[in-house]
Amino acid sequence: MSNDTNTQVRLAKRPVGEPTHDDFEMTQEPTPKAGSNEMVVASRYLSLDPAMRGWMREGKSYIDPVNPGDVMRALGVGEVIESNHPDFQVGDTVSGMLGIQTYIKSDGKGFQKVDPNLAPLPTYLNTLGMTGMTAYFGILEVGAVKEGDVVLVSGAAGAVGATVGQIARIKGATAIGIAGGKEKCDYLINELGFDDAIDYKSESIHAGLKRACPKGVDVYFDNVGGDILNAALARLRMHARVVICGAISQYNNTEAPKGPSNYMSLLVNRARMEGMVVFDYADRYDQAASDMAGWMKDGSLKHREHIVEGLEKFPEHLMMLFKGENFGKLVLKV
Repeated sequence: MSNDTNTQVRLAKRPVGEPTHDDFEMTQEPTPKAGSNEMVVASRYLSLDPAMRGWMREGKSYIDPVNPGDVMRALGVGEVIESNHPDFQVGDTVSGMLGIQTYIKSDGKGFQKVDPNLAPLPTYLNTLGMTGMTAYFGILEVGAVKEGDVVLVSGAAGAVGATVGQIARIKGATAIGIAGGKEKCDYLINELGFDDAIDYKSESIHAGLKRACPKGVDVYFDNVGGDILNAALARLRMHARVVICGAISQYNNTEAPKGPSNYMSLLVNRARMEGMVVFDYADRYDQAASDMAGWMKDGSLKHREHIVEGLEKFPEHLMMLFKGENFGKLVLKV
């Protein structure tokens, strides 16, 4: 790919249901040039996340939507190839909102330097990036996990869920994961140290919860929504905490999201259900990264990345998340 060409994936129109190729367009522009106090970053790896589907929707949310004609928003890591910015030099490795494109010009706002010698670059989009921050603050702050808790995590073999369960174990809690397929469930138990796993593809979710959580759940970390959220609410213990991180089962719905009918369990058990958005904890990212780097070093926190290639295949790569085809954090190599 020519260094003179910036290949971009733009949102052509807002998807209805599952995104398709027709919802995006590939464009090519000249590689941008750095102006005063600006830098140009060459993308190396881009993060593919379920949240992208929500960013394509019009309406109020925690972040402005991506509008038709815009480059598709994405976190990434890349290399500074030109700089007139006092804080960034050519050759620096940085992370930030790069977008689904090969190059980006930036004034540096929202970008941080990362050390490629401390961890592989994809890790900065997983455990040492926003994914890890989401898991860390979601389970520790919103979930308020403590020793002896029973923690249930949906989407447990995904990037956020896998980290949530491991942090729960580090803090002395019991970790139960919900995932699709024997391979993923075996991975949770045998590789990541979860205490048990429920395979929703081969076992009734209600039967699985009764088996794995016979005395109920103190913290439910929800990445899925829908029927699984409803089933988990029925298993809450007194003063349980429900963390609403995502609802991947609902993102491609063409009708209104399916809400929980078991919400009265919150009243009966004096429990609380709270949404969390990682950006609220931006001033404490350094603390989280330091803790997780330490856990990674001592072997108590493991990570796994699923690397795919090809900007032109962005729609197919993105849909892997909604079909359960990724195994670990999904990352696009540029």
